[in-house]
Amino acid sequence: MQDLAIMWDWLAFAVRWLHVITAMAWIGSSFYFVALDLGLRKAPDLPVGAHGEEWQVHGGGFYHIRKFLVAPENMPEHLIWFKWESYTTWLSGAALLMIVYWVGGELYLIDAQKADLALWQGIVISAVSLSIGWLVYDRLCKSPLAENPTVLMVLLFVLLVAMGYGYNQIFTGRATMLHLGAFTATIMTANVFFIIMPNQRIVVKDLQEGRTPDAKYGKIAKLRSTHNNYLTLPVIFLMLSNHYPLAFASEYNWIIAALVFLMGVSIRHYFNSNHAGTSDPKWTWLVTTVLFIMIMWLSTAPLENDTLEEAEARPLSKTEQIFANAEGFDEVQDIILGRCSMCHAREVFYDGIRRAPKGIHLETTGDITRAARQIYIQAGVSVAMPPANVSFMEDDERKKIIKWYRNAAKDLPFYIASN
Repeated sequence: MQDLAIMWDWLAFAVRWLHVITAMAWIGSSFYFVALDLGLRKAPDLPVGAHGEEWQVHGGGFYHIRKFLVAPENMPEHLIWFKWESYTTWLSGAALLMIVYWVGGELYLIDAQKADLALWQGIVISAVSLSIGWLVYDRLCKSPLAENPTVLMVLLFVLLVAMGYGYNQIFTGRATMLHLGAFTATIMTANVFFIIMPNQRIVVKDLQEGRTPDAKYGKIAKLRSTHNNYLTLPVIFLMLSNHYPLAFASEYNWIIAALVFLMGVSIRHYFNSNHAGTSDPKWTWLVTTVLFIMIMWLSTAPLENDTLEEAEARPLSKTEQIFANAEGFDEVQDIILGRCSMCHAREVFYDGIRRAPKGIHLETTGDITRAARQIYIQAGVSVAMPPANVSFMEDDERKKIIKWYRNAAKDLPFYIASN
């Protein structure tokens, strides 16, 4: 039982690694095909049904690519389908969310100051909410609004902002940003799974059976693909935000997220316009810069922290009581207060640091016991903390942290001991 935390941490790392790799593959192919589609040129020798072509050079070779607006006259023997990048990204992201925010929910998911919910209730809200966005969005896309893409995009933006606000009424700031990213990514992957791929299969089947494919299927898929293109950059920001308290710990984190979605639109508009060769909208640089400055300004608002007095008065959970009563806690608490609290404080007094790293405070019994696993991993079995050992934590002190955590872990069930 004592090494479950280490095993679980490596599992989380492995899943996160897989998630990043597959996301890179999905985003890369998505950006490539959008740029390719916008850069197609007419040519006099295009075959029947071809919309345009492009010559590219890469890796010492030349590539000649043609796009058929609906489908070629004859089905090629070999087709490459781009789908597993999207599916694997979503599945690995869902697994990572479960590992960090469900199993580790006592620390990361529910903010007791915002909502008096049990952990299982928070997990249910987390799971159910991810599907809501897709259902609402899909209904909008299948309505007459599909003929007005601009209005549809505005409504999608309103939906995302509303969900960000709603998440922030229940979850921690960190969980709010992550769930909004997962909410958006679910819409993107569902677009691929429920719309883009089925429509492509209909076209392929029609072609194989000698029927003329209906162009409407390509038009529908194109709309969803365009939405995915504009949502990609904000999702990346939201997934990275958990490392930056300035983004997630502000009371205005949901507004910050809203501005990030607007930044994603301005950045992609610039690149899409350039790829299409229609314009060079450098004004998007100014818009993006202004939006980012607004985000920086919002981040200076007071963080969503309880006061030291409130933290000391908060009752300990059963898990925290086990860690507080475990043999060696008093010594470990003195070590943490002496070696770590100068940075992990509500009012940081270490030169060069304005906010507690990752928003983690280590000043009270509740703070320390709630962060027991991180302390064990970061300052016990590894020497990641303090960074560069600036507070001169000694090997003997690290051994005491390890011993304390393992003493407590003996009395914990698997799902808590691992987190």
